Amino acid sequence: MTVQMDMIGLVANDLPRTLAFYRTLGLDVPAHAEGDQHVEITLPGGTRLAWDTVEVVRSFDPGWAPPSGGHRAALAFRCAGPADVDATYAAMVGAGFSGHLPPWDAPWGQRYAVLHDPDGTAVDLYAPAT
Repeated sequence: MTVQMDMIGLVANDLPRTLAFYRTLGLDVPAHAEGDQHVEITLPGGTRLAWDTVEVVRSFDPGWAPPSGGHRAALAFRCAGPADVDATYAAMVGAGFSGHLPPWDAPWGQRYAVLHDPDGTAVDLYAPAT
């Protein structure tokens, strides 16, 4: 059996706000997507990132409930350099999105920061420190 990672799917409580977050982050989310119930984009490298409303997920999984007990997954976005980590974090927080851990020089050799998307998914920003 051979499997290949093809798509990361997220569930959004407020899809327009969630799409605004990822659009502000720099992802190419279609402008018309706010009225959709399912939105997906193809990232550089071919992996798809998709968002569904709670209603869509419950249409095929009526008992679906959000995970409890803390965050179980994070998305990580590589930035061009340490200054881009700082600038991206500042721009996202300045746009009204939730900053979790402001940029710092991590002991593993990266400039690192963590945001939360509108649904609480951790979104890491990083770049090699040098």
